Amino acid sequence: MLRLCLCCCCCQRDFLLQIIWKNRLVGDASNRCLVTVDGTDFRIQEPSPFNRKWYSSKFNGPGVRYEVGICIQSGDIVWIHGPFPCGLMPDIRIFRIKLKDLLLPGEQVIADKGYRGDPKTCTPFEAKNECHKKAMSRARARHETINGRFKRWGCLKQVWRHNRTKHYLVFKAVATITQLEMENGRPPFQVTTYEDPAFIS
Repeated sequence: MLRLCLCCCCCQRDFLLQIIWKNRLVGDASNRCLVTVDGTDFRIQEPSPFNRKWYSSKFNGPGVRYEVGICIQSGDIVWIHGPFPCGLMPDIRIFRIKLKDLLLPGEQVIADKGYRGDPKTCTPFEAKNECHKKAMSRARARHETINGRFKRWGCLKQVWRHNRTKHYLVFKAVATITQLEMENGRPPFQVTTYEDPAFIS
């Protein structure tokens, strides 16, 4: 009997979710950075009693945050992790919980300035030259377009008014559909020319 895996998406053979961590290695061009990583927030009802740990500055209200990883070479969604309370868990803290430990020796992720200071991340401040900075910017822009696809779904665009513990089931379903959609005729724009001058000889 086929069983839906609801654990973290680093599962090697998670057929239903289609989000496989090792797929970041597809098309690897010997770069140090194989994935872009970012947090994305979704609105929820105000918890009772009120608690600031849910506060998201992105929409000035309560929300949950997920960590999403996108393969730079293919554009595939290869990692999702969450949900976390927005106010309690900044992006860098979520990254250090699990994803950081899954990276190979010497591997980094491309991220925004919120991740600055961690040796496993490469932010615009660490760009080696203007060309590298533009390539990083393009990869991060593509990531934002994929985050935007999640929020076309009413269940994630609107305030979540159901049991908060079930939000992750809906997010994982939407992430899976988004990945399948990209594999079947609606791919995001590509950044396959990305090269990391810090790593390539």
